[in-house]
Amino acid sequence: MRLLLTACATTALVVAGPLTATAADQGPQGPVGGELLTAKPTVVADGAAPPAVQASAYVVADLDTGQVLAAKAPHAKLRPASTLKTLTALVLLPRLKKTDPVIGTTADAGIIGSKVGVYPGLHYTVDLLFRGMFLASGNDAVHALCSHDEGGIPATIQRMNDKAKDLGALDTTVTDPTGLDADGQYSSAYDLALFAQAGLARQDFAMYASTKYTNFPNAGNKGTYQVANQNKLLFGYDGALGVKTGYTTLARNTFVGAARRNGHTLVVTMMNAPHGITQDASNLLTWTFDNYGKLKPVGTLVKPAAAPPKTQTQGKNGTDDKPTVRTAGEPPTRAALGPGQAVTSLALRIPVWAYAGPPVLLLGLFLRRPRALRRRRH
Repeated sequence: MRLLLTACATTALVVAGPLTATAADQGPQGPVGGELLTAKPTVVADGAAPPAVQASAYVVADLDTGQVLAAKAPHAKLRPASTLKTLTALVLLPRLKKTDPVIGTTADAGIIGSKVGVYPGLHYTVDLLFRGMFLASGNDAVHALCSHDEGGIPATIQRMNDKAKDLGALDTTVTDPTGLDADGQYSSAYDLALFAQAGLARQDFAMYASTKYTNFPNAGNKGTYQVANQNKLLFGYDGALGVKTGYTTLARNTFVGAARRNGHTLVVTMMNAPHGITQDASNLLTWTFDNYGKLKPVGTLVKPAAAPPKTQTQGKNGTDDKPTVRTAGEPPTRAALGPGQAVTSLALRIPVWAYAGPPVLLLGLFLRRPRALRRRRH
């Protein structure tokens, strides 16, 4: 009997299979976006040879069609630096009212990394803080915006991770909304392209990304100073739409740039690059525009998952568009699973006959009880 029970249990486990998800950059049929889009450092293009660039990873894609036209290690998990702020903006823009006043705090001013100049006690609007975040990559502006939203920074991080999954950006893990080199924080050139595509579809995101200059108040309300956009593509490339740059010691230079020419809107994302990243990005964009008719897609930007149901709780913008927020460790809902993420219901994976296992086990235990005990019951 013991051998029979063991065999039944073992067979049930083998048929059901391990209850684990696939690797982060893998879908049911392979890498997200297509078989050619792997983490390998191989340049992939079809129709023309792209120019050599120094970045460890890049993606060039048509934002209108979703076609990836050239790539190198698109799914390599690398540190994103401030290009991660594209995802931060995607989460915060629909939740915050642009005219809301925000008072700077000591915590805002004391944050490390790049700053636009948020001072304690000074009054700002959400709109101005978004400009400081996009143009100057101000970590202090990000801190102020996250703190202004419900749940603060921890809730923003959770929403960013949820948003990444919704977009199919399965290489991305967020632990710091500023993009600093926090432990466990990674993204990929492919995911950055997804963030750019979703962002530029929003009018406010596109406006902030392409703004060249803004003015910020000085401490003590003594006039203003000018802030220029750090994305140099805006100042020297025909049709440039901007987007976001980044740099940290570990990430090195990262870049998200877009441009529109001849009816095509292209994005280029680059990660782990030395200096000169703007020129390399310009070369890739120009090559793609010039050879557009010859190029064949080597992959696609996946479409976002269906939006989760709205809750009845209103966000700070006063509208009922607040996404469902889960606590840490809570499993995602089906609607929140990104394309390519394989998570299957336990009930669906276990064959029907396996449910007979528990009754068989109980019967076996009953039969194995000493006969004397069974006689006493009679």
